[in-house]
Amino acid sequence: MPPQTSTFSVRGFHLDLRIQVMTLNALKEMARKIKDFGLNTLIMEWEASYPFQKHPIIPSANAYTPKEVNDFLNHCTKLNLDVIPLQQCFGHVEYILRHTRYAALREDKKDICQLCPLKPGQAAELFSDLFAELCKTHDSKYLHIGCDETYLLGKCPDCSAKALKKGKSKLFVDYVKVMCKIVKDLGRRPIIWADMLLAHPEAAADLPKDIVLVDWNYGWAMDHFGDPAPLLKTGLEFWGAPALRSHPDDHFLVSYEKHLRNFSDFIPYARRTGYKGVILTSWSTSGIYGFEWAADYEPIEMHTIRRVFPLKGCHLLLAAFVTAINQDSPLDPSTFAENYAQERFNLTPPAARAFREALFSDPTWLTQSKTSDNRAIAGVLSNVSKARAVLAKITPAKNRNEFDLFKLYFDIRVHYLAFKAIEVETQSASFKNKDIPKTLRDLAKLLNRADALDKAFARAFKGYLYGSEIRTENWSRKRKMKLLFERLSRQRSW
Repeated sequence: MPPQTSTFSVRGFHLDLRIQVMTLNALKEMARKIKDFGLNTLIMEWEASYPFQKHPIIPSANAYTPKEVNDFLNHCTKLNLDVIPLQQCFGHVEYILRHTRYAALREDKKDICQLCPLKPGQAAELFSDLFAELCKTHDSKYLHIGCDETYLLGKCPDCSAKALKKGKSKLFVDYVKVMCKIVKDLGRRPIIWADMLLAHPEAAADLPKDIVLVDWNYGWAMDHFGDPAPLLKTGLEFWGAPALRSHPDDHFLVSYEKHLRNFSDFIPYARRTGYKGVILTSWSTSGIYGFEWAADYEPIEMHTIRRVFPLKGCHLLLAAFVTAINQDSPLDPSTFAENYAQERFNLTPPAARAFREALFSDPTWLTQSKTSDNRAIAGVLSNVSKARAVLAKITPAKNRNEFDLFKLYFDIRVHYLAFKAIEVETQSASFKNKDIPKTLRDLAKLLNRADALDKAFARAFKGYLYGSEIRTENWSRKRKMKLLFERLSRQRSW
């Protein structure tokens, strides 16, 4: 474990349970891990996994029981971890607004991610209940209420009129004030994500003076949302937040080098700027959803747009974050990755270097079957296949299960790129009917391989994710491949 010399008073980890809901034992193991790393805070974004009692339609099929929640929180208390609940109350509330009971709160009929800020009374009734239930089970003096990415501000006619007259920042702050008052009345200190206030710093004057602003930065310019200096001059407390999993991560890409560089750049900045805390965020999904609708945009089901490799496979990045906050100099990504491989897997320096080179190999992501840098997919596939071959030649002397997760990730990535190479051919103007038989043979091989990967994924995450979560992950990874096979095979079912 890295030495505990961090200058940040709050050293935390953010756990996102919007999807990939973990078993109780996995939650406890995660809490123990972050404690052993010297962290002192855990931000729990329960979302629909929390068993709300007054609003029983909100919890999902994989929601924990009240007994499980109390068991976990008691475990964290014994570890002396401050567990801060995170309850979104403005944007990112699809999982609430999907239900007819709360439909009147929607800012938009079809884009149901955000509440209308001109209905603070109705919203206060809802969130007074949710906040109170969370405060009853969580002892932290803080309550994180989200409030990030409220991009629909001013969309409904009434909000548009107010925004034209008083500005979007007034729309934002008037609503957040109501939410903060609920938090304060419960005896807690409010936390919000800082992006909206950084964009509209004039709104901060109307908020509680003890509010905590969390500046999240996942690898962009330090003033991406706005310069924090004006807000810092008012005495408001800031925490920083880099990411362990974020864009462009998905099923098929873990951007190891990008995240390590994020730690290298942002953590020294947060220290220099005077941020009091630092939280490592870990996003199970982008928080953007696709919907199945009935008539008049009645939601039937919502589907996650982007899924990422499970948190269990990200121990290296957690260790890197802890190393970065415990040293004054910026983290060197290559040096860290090689040192990690030597210490964690007992590899020789040459093997550790080969491991690092494989890990950083060609982190290109695809959009609409095109690479982010306009290269041929075949070239990316070749590079990633070579990296997987390098890992196959390395034999770790310890922590083999963790090392096998790197192999599994690369197996999934190679498989995905092989499919995308086929898909590109089928979408080209040169693709003809005569090409279909060979394409079907190639797809059949990939589908057989997909079944083997499903079994490997299930073995790797058994006891860590619930079975239904594992099945959903496996189904999601190969769905487009199966749909293409069915389309080209022209086999009708009777």
